[in-house]
Amino acid sequence: MLGAIGLALGLSVIFGEPRQLWIGWLLPLVGVRLDLDPLGGIFVAATGAVAIAVGIYAVGYAKREHWARFPLITLPLFVAGMLLVPAAGSVTTFLLAWELMAATSLILVLSEHRRAAVRTAGVFYAIMTQLGFVAILVALVVLSASGGGDAFTTIAANADSLTPGIRNAIFLLTVLGFGSKAGLLPLHAWLPKAHPEAPSPVSALMSAAMVNMGIYGIIRIDLQLLGPGPHWWGLTLMIFGAVSAVFGVLQASVSTDLKQLLAYSTTENMGLITLALGAAMLLASSGAPTVAAIALTAALLHLLSHAAFKTLGFLAAGSVLAATGLRDLDKLGGLARRMPVTTVMFGIAALGASGLPLGAGFVSEWLLLQSLIHAPHDSITLVALAMPLSVGAVALTTGLGIAAMVKAFGVGFLARPRSAAAEAAREAPMSMLAGMTLAAAACVVFAVAPALLSPALQRVLAVLPTVGGDSAGPQIDTILRLPGVAGSISPALLAAALAIAVLLALVLARWGGRHRPPAMVTPLWACGADSLSPRMQYTATSFAEPLQRVFDDILRPDTNVEVTHFAESQYLVEKVTYQTLMADPVEQRFYTPVVRAVTVWAHLVRRAHTGSVHLYLAYGAAGLLIVLLVAR
Repeated sequence: MLGAIGLALGLSVIFGEPRQLWIGWLLPLVGVRLDLDPLGGIFVAATGAVAIAVGIYAVGYAKREHWARFPLITLPLFVAGMLLVPAAGSVTTFLLAWELMAATSLILVLSEHRRAAVRTAGVFYAIMTQLGFVAILVALVVLSASGGGDAFTTIAANADSLTPGIRNAIFLLTVLGFGSKAGLLPLHAWLPKAHPEAPSPVSALMSAAMVNMGIYGIIRIDLQLLGPGPHWWGLTLMIFGAVSAVFGVLQASVSTDLKQLLAYSTTENMGLITLALGAAMLLASSGAPTVAAIALTAALLHLLSHAAFKTLGFLAAGSVLAATGLRDLDKLGGLARRMPVTTVMFGIAALGASGLPLGAGFVSEWLLLQSLIHAPHDSITLVALAMPLSVGAVALTTGLGIAAMVKAFGVGFLARPRSAAAEAAREAPMSMLAGMTLAAAACVVFAVAPALLSPALQRVLAVLPTVGGDSAGPQIDTILRLPGVAGSISPALLAAALAIAVLLALVLARWGGRHRPPAMVTPLWACGADSLSPRMQYTATSFAEPLQRVFDDILRPDTNVEVTHFAESQYLVEKVTYQTLMADPVEQRFYTPVVRAVTVWAHLVRRAHTGSVHLYLAYGAAGLLIVLLVAR
């Protein structure tokens, strides 16, 4: 119900008039202010659409996994928080909605807190989300104080009076704070820990909807209120985005945990979106509003398509986990015969994440490449250097993304089952399949008929004049045409050509079969083996081993080889044990010490919690005195 309300409200604002609501009595001094425009509306609509699919899916999932009541109660609160963030019309309302979203998501991550891995993920997530919130809090307080008010409309009216130093400080703080929620490198450490350990419906909401709120914050504050900004703003976003995309897809390509692979894929796609936003900002500040509008359209379209295929991916992974109890790709396999519908659903999600034609992510990535290729670079050296390097980063990301999704789909769902649990898997119940079907339908729309989204994207571009200027974005109909540059493509015609080719192949095969001589039955030659076993096929680890070797200096795997000899002779080997641990090098070097330090500090602070009311009143008085002194 919340998802349906969010979807309807978001669409009504995109195609209608903005909506405002002020509730003065709900919050002392400032009240609660809601102000929804087309920019916020598209995020509200996307969140609502994800919530509808997840809500239907969660009915069957909760019964199958015996979910406790408390997570079921918290789930709609989490959705409500995500719907309120884009609708917030003031700094105070935004911060309260942001904390509601963060607190409820933490509770949901800790749903299965009896497992040590879940508690560790919860600690990482709590620390990272609160450190990010500190950066957002400081940035928005400075913005509100310098902008002359708490409402975003007041700040927008006074944005031109902000000094360059304040604008730069707010930009850096918001990139850090919102980037941590979006899972951008190097602030991504919580994402591959929390998403795999959370229940699968929660993982879908976090990866397909919650991370979008980080992108929303960057667009709202840095592009709309403060933008387009100097050249280095756009370059900074492009660097963050390119590094996040390449690193995320590298980790996904070597990961053997299905849900962790999808989590790293989220870092990859958020990086591509941030790269597109940075390109739009750099192009707008360089006097190329038409190409900037193409880049911004690519960012918004990829955000929506990512929400669709990542929802489907995590819901399909949740069905596999509920049926087998496994996330390890090395122990899965053979699910295509046992879970055919789930296999098709994950295949659609994998095709979208690969960025290939007829996938949900293809059109948006094509738009991003076109904006980078057609960027004018005659007069600005920075643009001439940044755009070709960005094209290389996008191409590398797409290639590795294909490898990662081929591994996930081929090893996890095809071939033969590698464990008894995979061999005993059963198809998901109807409610789970219904939720996945809705997400799959959205993926098909993004892949074949993106023209349906063109009016909504045009309305959103109209409220971002500092980025898109007065230029319209790409004209999307049967043929997608780019304004001002030579470039067009037609996903619908591609789909029609593929359908015709398949039908033609079937007709020719049937016609040729009539004139074929009678078949002779002979035993299949199997390289000397009478029957193939699961040990004779690729695992996820062996599939990714060549990539691991190529990018060894970046991934830095911990490899251990143990050779056991027979007791009778040291020259005869009894067995060889090979182990490889693919840890996140950024997490090990930077965040493990941070989490350890925060944990130690928390234990020290706990000693101050004596239970004495008088002592707590003294704490409050001392804190108030410090605030008054600083304010004075």
